[in-house]
Amino acid sequence: MTVLTIFFCGTGSTKFDTTHANYWNGELVSTLASHHAGREFADWIVVDGPGTSNLQADELFAKSGDYGLSGTLFGKGWEENVQHAVNVIKGKCAWQREQLTETEYNRLKAAGIPIEDVQVEGSWFWRKYNFGDRSVSQQKLQEQIIKTFRKDGVIPTQVNLVGWSRGGISCHMLANTMFADSALKHVPVNILAIDPVPGAFNFQEHRVKLNANVKEYVGFYARDERSTGFSCVIPQTATGTLTTILPMPGRHATLVGNAAADGNSGPKVLAEPGLVVRHLAETCLKRWGTALSNTLNLSKTDLIKLADAIVNAQEQYRAMEECSYTYFTEMDQGERRVSLGGRDIQFSAVKGTIYTPATGLNTTVLDVATSRHVR
Repeated sequence: MTVLTIFFCGTGSTKFDTTHANYWNGELVSTLASHHAGREFADWIVVDGPGTSNLQADELFAKSGDYGLSGTLFGKGWEENVQHAVNVIKGKCAWQREQLTETEYNRLKAAGIPIEDVQVEGSWFWRKYNFGDRSVSQQKLQEQIIKTFRKDGVIPTQVNLVGWSRGGISCHMLANTMFADSALKHVPVNILAIDPVPGAFNFQEHRVKLNANVKEYVGFYARDERSTGFSCVIPQTATGTLTTILPMPGRHATLVGNAAADGNSGPKVLAEPGLVVRHLAETCLKRWGTALSNTLNLSKTDLIKLADAIVNAQEQYRAMEECSYTYFTEMDQGERRVSLGGRDIQFSAVKGTIYTPATGLNTTVLDVATSRHVR
């Protein structure tokens, strides 16, 4: 059995956020990816989020543009990220980088790597990798890793998806793309999403509804987020999909390791929600077959202490509701707004027999912390 785990970073977030100043112990998605005990490309990949200045462009299995501010504002580039993930699942690139900028050329030359003759195009200097008598792109090297180290064939027998913010929505998009692909339709998918937020004008069906290939969905949601444009998605799941939805005190970034009092920047003050989410995320991923190292392995006693600390800090979490990543808040609407499969409702109205817990987003912090509702 081959389990492939794909980690989607959020808007503006990258695989290097394991040491980002805004996260006291690393941003969750990038940290989980860095703790995967398997082989990159064969067993796991991590994908930078939209609005990250295209740092991964040379590594993608699908050609991507540099969308700049439109990536941050509207998510431009995430369709290419999803196609890249599909191509990695299949072990076949649709595009490869054969040419380098002057900066890359100088870096590789300093490392002693042979490079072909210069071809000048305007102000750019383009060159090719050259290893002996072969010209090899990074994508071709990664393809070979996949072919060599994936067990039981190139296409994995299960895919686990992890994402925060637009990365969580990217999980939805990828699962639906797989369902529409005859070669991938029957590959079972598990999704772990942390506060999936698509941004304005991005509530199309393929982002808010899921198909029967998703076997289990676990979502964590930030109760105290009120930034305008940060409405989160609880997807409409198919009959038979095990669906767990868990609220946590704090803001959008609090859940992935930001411990600042305002959920944005500052010293470590409110670290408990991030610790609980990380522990439960690790628990789910290990249960789904993802090989992780350096996990928290918190005991029930540890979790109860964290839950007690969260309860004692309720006034501090409520104060976060007046903060905003976009300068404007939705305080006038009372509770946070949620998109439930495309339908706009209040945060606490999400409940019912299709969910675990049936109380939905009305469940208690203690229940979440002690993982009573995480299968």
